[in-house]
Amino acid sequence: MLQVHYKKVSHAFEYPFTISKGTKTQQEALVIALGMGPYWGFGEACKIDYYGIDLDAMISLLESKKQVIQKYALTDPERFWHFLHHLFPDQHFLIAALDCAGWDLFAKMRQKKVYQLIGVEQLHALSTNYTIGLAEPTEMLEKMKAHPWPIYKVKISNANDIDTLALLRAHTKSLIRIDANEALDVTTTLKLLPEFEKLAIELIEQPIAKDNYEGMQELKAKSSIPFYADEACVTENDVIRCKNAFHGITIKLSKCGGITPALRMIKEARSLGMSIMLGNMNECSIGTAALVHLQHLVDKMDADGPLLLKEDSGKGLFYEHAIACVEDKNGLGIQAL
Repeated sequence: MLQVHYKKVSHAFEYPFTISKGTKTQQEALVIALGMGPYWGFGEACKIDYYGIDLDAMISLLESKKQVIQKYALTDPERFWHFLHHLFPDQHFLIAALDCAGWDLFAKMRQKKVYQLIGVEQLHALSTNYTIGLAEPTEMLEKMKAHPWPIYKVKISNANDIDTLALLRAHTKSLIRIDANEALDVTTTLKLLPEFEKLAIELIEQPIAKDNYEGMQELKAKSSIPFYADEACVTENDVIRCKNAFHGITIKLSKCGGITPALRMIKEARSLGMSIMLGNMNECSIGTAALVHLQHLVDKMDADGPLLLKEDSGKGLFYEHAIACVEDKNGLGIQAL
């Protein structure tokens, strides 16, 4: 019989984490464990206000279907996702946590790593960025100096942030990616593009409103810097919508529903000639570990959730030279504490 356990956790950020949509000092999450005999698999779903994700509501849903889940015969992770997809319609964050736990558990039962189950022979390491949240320019510079890193992702919210970017660039030769979280408009972005080019910005994530595909097509046509969709690319249905508007997509497991749909999104994006970055929702090690197993299939990594947190509810994930790694163990390579 499949066992289902869960607990609410809260992890403090090292610094207040501010983006254009607000500020957080704590990241609340639900850690889910699925068990079968001596084996346990783990997944994580974070509370994200601007996506309407409430942990108590998630727990109520999980409790209402707990007995149904416990009767499920886990014989294939992909079939398990389809079961969850029908059991919890449109509950992508909850499904993602259960899906990742299912992959972790099934791989442990088969005495394999998750990346082996999905057909990857050996992990290909990608450096992840370190995110610098919005703050006063001098504070953002201090964050950068306190965390020497080969790639930074810098949050921006308006045209004045070009001065902050210039300040950061004056103190580092590292790659710089920027993320506006929909805060800019087409006119402002067009005006800033030459400045972004001078500062050698590597990529721009979601500069304008997620549904402004026409505006993004105009920006894409006039930019030498690639644009990546974030809020505009949540689930599988969004990939084709982004084809003409963005150079690449950012896939976040919590938003799309877990490893299973992420694999389909990767396959479709590749068929459309789009680049792919794996992103995170500030999960701890538990929710970040799955990204390590998918990195061979993508181009860029934004897997810095545990780096931004002072606390962790898992163990087994670590960073070597800016590369997210997991212990050489079956499953996802992590354990919940």
